[in-house]
Order: sequence, then structure tokens, then C-alpha cells
Amino acid sequence: MTELERQVAADGLLRAGRPVVVLYSGGRDSTCLLDLAVTIAGAGAVRALHVNYGLRGTAAADERHCRRTADALGVALTVHLPAGPPEAGNVQAWARAERYRAAERLARSAADEPPVDIAAGHTSTDQVETILYRLASSPSRRALLGMRPREGPLIRPLLRFTREQTAEYCRARGLQWREDDSNSSEAYARNRIRRQLVPALRAIHPAAEDNVVAVAELLAAEAAVLDELVDRVLDGRAEIELKTLRAQPEALQRLIVQRLADAAVGRPAAGVARRADEVARLSDAGTASLDLPSGVRATAAGGVVRMQRTPPLRDGSGPGPEHGP
Repeated sequence: MTELERQVAADGLLRAGRPVVVLYSGGRDSTCLLDLAVTIAGAGAVRALHVNYGLRGTAAADERHCRRTADALGVALTVHLPAGPPEAGNVQAWARAERYRAAERLARSAADEPPVDIAAGHTSTDQVETILYRLASSPSRRALLGMRPREGPLIRPLLRFTREQTAEYCRARGLQWREDDSNSSEAYARNRIRRQLVPALRAIHPAAEDNVVAVAELLAAEAAVLDELVDRVLDGRAEIELKTLRAQPEALQRLIVQRLADAAVGRPAAGVARRADEVARLSDAGTASLDLPSGVRATAAGGVVRMQRTPPLRDGSGPGPEHGP
């Protein structure tokens, strides 16, 4: 048993007999993950999902490689063929959404089994790039928290390991992988971070990447304590009295407002916390509403504030206006 395998098994994200859908691109990280899943959980508990986006000239060859590898490991492989990317917008975001929707469908298809995890091959190298990207693009504490080993059914068993370690594992196991030519293109922000920013940080200090990951782990542990404070104030409610909200320190007000907004829309509601002071200033008398970012509306009635999705305008073109009592 390799050291990487021992550590992944000890973490418990992959367990013997526990069903798991592995997101399998054919690259080194997902190849390492698929082999580990088979070794730890057993081939019968593992399903692999390959998404053929049809965006690269090597897409068909990548799919054939994934089929061969899955067959060799005794794993059932599902291939998802999206209709095609949107004519406008972020192609990487579209691809990510397609991948996770397909994985959720595959996980639900195993309804007669215990809860099915979805495993992604994100490494500590990806963690560094994610944190740097979020720091550059969004002024939010989430930027420094990075990705977590488990987020609902999504697990990241390789998050403690680098790309170099996953490549070493694959070589030791005689596993072949496919290289993604698009990783060399600087058309994508992630690639520019990988090829320009990370090497610059490494030149400043050789432990720069390790230090970024260490800070994220420390802040994640502290975030758990802050989440407990929010739990205590809300006490399971999806609303809060304005006087109670105002009585909290400003930092805790932001966390409370963010928690209520996230719950209202069912996902992280970017940019809401920065307007927590405006929410706290809503009138105690009558009814007042405030439209916030990410499709969230705060409504205060009878001194109690609640969050909901921002309703569309009557013509369906977007959110309605802010209004007061």
C-alpha cells in the first residue's frame, strides 16, 4: 500500500463498499482518484462518469482512453454528451455545471443503494489556484476558505496532495493518463494563475503554495467556530428580529445575513454580506424590502427580517425595485 493510499483511506472519504461516482476526465488526478476508489471502496461500489464536451480535437480519443481504463479496473463507465456550449458566456462554468448535473443524475439512479458520494480529483495544487482566483475576483471570506474535503455529497479525497504526487502514484501503478492541451492556453484565468502567478509566488518563497493551503485550513477551522455562533443566534430559524441583528457585532451581522441569503436561494449568494448594514437599518415599522445581489430580497415586517428570492418584474425581465413602507 502506498503512502498516498494509506492517507486517503485514513481520511475516510472513500470507504469499503460505500457507493461513489468518480468524475473521470482521463487526466492524471482523476486517474489516480479512480484507481484509489477501486482499491479502497471496491470496483462494485464505483461508477465512473466521463463528460465528452466535444470541445477539443482529442475528445473522442480521450473518451476511448477512459473506456479502456475503466474496463481494465472493472468499473462501469457512463459517458455524458452535452448538447453543446452556449453561444455566449463562460464555457468553463457551463462545462462544470454539465459535469455536476450529470453526476447528480447518475448518483440518483442508484436509488436502491446507500447515499452515493460524488468524488472529484481536486488536489492541493487546485486549492492554491482556486484561492488565488477567488481573491482576485471576489472580496469574500469564502475566497480564503477554498474548497472543502466534503461539501454535501461532493468529496475531494485528493485535496491534501499535489499534482506531482498524483502523477507519481500513477507512474508507480503503471496507469496511463491523458494530457489536456487546453491547460497550456492562457485564454483562461485559471491557466494564467497556474503559469504566471504561482511560479511568481514560488520564486518569492519556495513554501508559498504550502503556506496558502495551511492558511486555508486554519481559516476553515475558525469558520466552523463562527458558524456555531451564527447557529446560536438564529436557533434554527429562517428569520431574525431586527433588534437582535443590530445587537450583534458587525462581523457577525454579515455572517447572519449571508447565512439567511444562502438558505433563501439554495446556494452561496455572492455579495450579500457586504450589505448587511443596510439590512440591519430596515425599518421596524410597517413593511420594507431591499433587493440584494444574487437574486435575494430582504423583507422586514413587524420588526422581523426574512430573505427570499427576488421576484421578477411583471414583464418577467428581472427583479423588482426596492421599496419602503
